[in-house]
Amino acid sequence: MQELIKDLVVKTDSKIILVVLDGLGGLPMADGPYKGKTELEAANTPNMDRLAAGGACGLHVPVALGITPGSGPGHLSLFGYDPLKCLIGRGILEAVGLGMEVKNTDVAVRCNYATIEKGIIKDRRAGRPPTDESRKLTERLQKEIPKIDEAELMFGQGIEHRFAVVMRFPEPLPPASSAINDTDPQKTGQPPLRPVPAAPQAEEVARVAEKLISKAAEILKDEKTANYILLRGFSELPHMPTFHEAYGLRGLAVANYPMYRGLARLIGMDAPPVEGDIEEEINFLAANYGEYDFFFMHVKKVDSYGEDGNFEGKMKKIEEFDSMLPKMLELNPDVLIITGDHSTPALLKGHSWHPVPVAIKSPYVLGGMCKGFHERECTKGELGIFPTISLMPLALANAGRLKKYGA
Repeated sequence: MQELIKDLVVKTDSKIILVVLDGLGGLPMADGPYKGKTELEAANTPNMDRLAAGGACGLHVPVALGITPGSGPGHLSLFGYDPLKCLIGRGILEAVGLGMEVKNTDVAVRCNYATIEKGIIKDRRAGRPPTDESRKLTERLQKEIPKIDEAELMFGQGIEHRFAVVMRFPEPLPPASSAINDTDPQKTGQPPLRPVPAAPQAEEVARVAEKLISKAAEILKDEKTANYILLRGFSELPHMPTFHEAYGLRGLAVANYPMYRGLARLIGMDAPPVEGDIEEEINFLAANYGEYDFFFMHVKKVDSYGEDGNFEGKMKKIEEFDSMLPKMLELNPDVLIITGDHSTPALLKGHSWHPVPVAIKSPYVLGGMCKGFHERECTKGELGIFPTISLMPLALANAGRLKKYGA
């Protein structure tokens, strides 16, 4: 898709805002006070309902029908990158999101502090310690493990129990050097897994990872909860065109979670740290509105509540965004898109394969086909069910940024 539109892009002064309510899509509950309704259907969203009624609505498919996407592929699709060709591991996303430099000599990995007793994982997140407490442990690991064999180690503190490690080797790494399994079994009551290479090229990295785990366990052994580390998402730096190269847009990411800032930075968006939640993010976007063409605003907690199985929490977070939408509309963007990167039904307590609702506000849409913004109404919209990678061309077209194809 990017190759098709690359030569069609034209420069204008138009502004595009893409709001990603992470994990937006849902499924109807089988019983209880919200029986038969999804989170979006149950939520009181008068502002998004009005926007959908006058806009273009539909449902998009991040990867393919029946395929459950991770957050990385979901966002890449939203930005118009084919997730089947552009694979970015969570380690890279976490590291870049934390402001860590990543080179083609590096493997990055996302880590959790964890609690282990007699070789068995008791808590995969070490009780979610406050970030300031975890930072002290991370600084200690950096001081005591600056290097393993030929690899330099750089540690970066994330939120609560999360941190990242970048392993820097003397020379550029061959493809598949990060083909190593997670050491987190994703369940408590089980022993952690060993980092096992899935390809010969990954053997050196796996050896460094195993030594890192062992050294960290020795350093942390007297900690009450954070006495072990689990490694996830071994990954290398991908190669892809920047957002500006692909679309001629200068993009700003407004996200308070490191992973999503990391993803934005990898494709060349500016992604400074942002404190606070929805209101603070909208204020930050408004304060920088004159400096950019494209704005990606990310709201994480919609997904978090879905993963917790908290239907009402997810519903309330959607309502919170809706109550603040008028402030964003005051900016009068040429194109405003509200959607999610994937569905996270509270019913399933996790990501799912279901198409994601989307509404596009623009002067150049048919509109008038939906009465509200939720899954069932969006099926009636003019966009139908379409691949997520088509969303950026739609945004550009509605912003007057694509010329005619062919004579």
